[in-house]
Amino acid sequence: MGQLGRERLLIIGGDAAGMSAASQARRLRGRGELDVVAFERGHFTSYSACGIPYWVGGDVDGPDRLIARTPEEHRERGIDLRLRTEVAQLDLDRGRVRVRDLESGAESWEGYDKLVIATGARPVRPPLPGIDAAGVHGVQTLDDGQALLDTLTGLNGGPERRAVVVGAGYIGVEMAEALLTRGYEVTVLNRGEQPMSTLDPDMGRLVREAMDGLGITTVGGADVTGILTGDGGRVRAVATEDGEYPADVVALGMGVEPETTLAREAGLPVGEYGGLLTDLSMRVRGREEVWAGGDCVEVLDLVSGRERHIPLGTHANKHGQVIGSNVAGGYGTFPGVVGTAVSKVCSLEIARTGLREKDAEAVGLRFVTVTVESTSRAGYYPGAAPMTVKMLAERRTGRLLGCQIVGREGAAKRVDIAAVALTAGMTVEQITALDLGYAPPFSPVWDPVQVAARKAVAAVRNAGA
Repeated sequence: MGQLGRERLLIIGGDAAGMSAASQARRLRGRGELDVVAFERGHFTSYSACGIPYWVGGDVDGPDRLIARTPEEHRERGIDLRLRTEVAQLDLDRGRVRVRDLESGAESWEGYDKLVIATGARPVRPPLPGIDAAGVHGVQTLDDGQALLDTLTGLNGGPERRAVVVGAGYIGVEMAEALLTRGYEVTVLNRGEQPMSTLDPDMGRLVREAMDGLGITTVGGADVTGILTGDGGRVRAVATEDGEYPADVVALGMGVEPETTLAREAGLPVGEYGGLLTDLSMRVRGREEVWAGGDCVEVLDLVSGRERHIPLGTHANKHGQVIGSNVAGGYGTFPGVVGTAVSKVCSLEIARTGLREKDAEAVGLRFVTVTVESTSRAGYYPGAAPMTVKMLAERRTGRLLGCQIVGREGAAKRVDIAAVALTAGMTVEQITALDLGYAPPFSPVWDPVQVAARKAVAAVRNAGA
């Protein structure tokens, strides 16, 4: 459907997956062979959503510092990028999409030979009373980050500036740190008893203790029932079943869900978590001409063998590279993930990869767990910081199933050792023999991950069959 017989590729979404796909396709196919058109409803493209809490907290100047490639740079590379343009409907039978200019309201149909869906995820925003009140913010896009900063700038200064964060996942704890850094009294309301539900509760408790030590009030078992407003309809408090928590500003950190509204309406297949289902080439199942990637898809968990929704920019960029190669006539696959993620709250580093206890139980795996205390450097070397490592291993085989790490400087990135081991299907005994780098400023003689692996080997042996 492109001009003069050229193929036409349409991309819905202008962030990591979408623009990585566009750029890769353009690298492989020249302007005379392939027209590439991308639609983005926001004002920005190719940005780091993960960096928004650090922009809000003042650690990063933004939003320009968070943008990897500007719209102008994409256009210079031969991509027809249209900002503030929303795709309102997919017509898969006719190979076209209905687009709407958000500034003028004008609508038109755009045809395609190949389509990429990279619509991302949306913040979970339950239908609570007052959830749309002024001063209540989700944090998913750069536009969201700017809106929150505008609210913070507009608030009157005073001895008591109160912020409530609803939810204690990655975004929740990072936003709690950002608001604390900006001088707010911060309360985190979490439905679970411990923050960071991506960790087992015993490891989440370590995070909570650290947050308490920083002066962040963490309320577990808090069921939010509504947002209370005051003069002018602005937020004044968050209500739970057990009480009210005064707030000048509220940040929502309840996680995200795949943005697949268009895909569902068009009859495309979605999984248990609401994400689009694709094959290894990132082609939407059952559709030869449609691909999908990024936070709107589900991917294979290599440890459990099940589909999961794991919204991370690392995955999205890889999806885009694979999609771009395939739509341009090349070849690429995305085999799956092991669920690696890292975060921090002030100086506390948090990391996990693989399965939690409840994940392993859900797929019927029998396992042992061990937890060890170690340090980031040789104990006698200045600056050695404590860390806790928890490891799961399959009974009988000793196959590594998961690893979680909570500690100070030098803790989080150690999870990469376990991530590689999980991908390779290694046993905990094999991990103990890894030839890891050692010098006192960087590690004890036995790296903390290997200390946990040694203990796991013993636990597997003691557990028997």
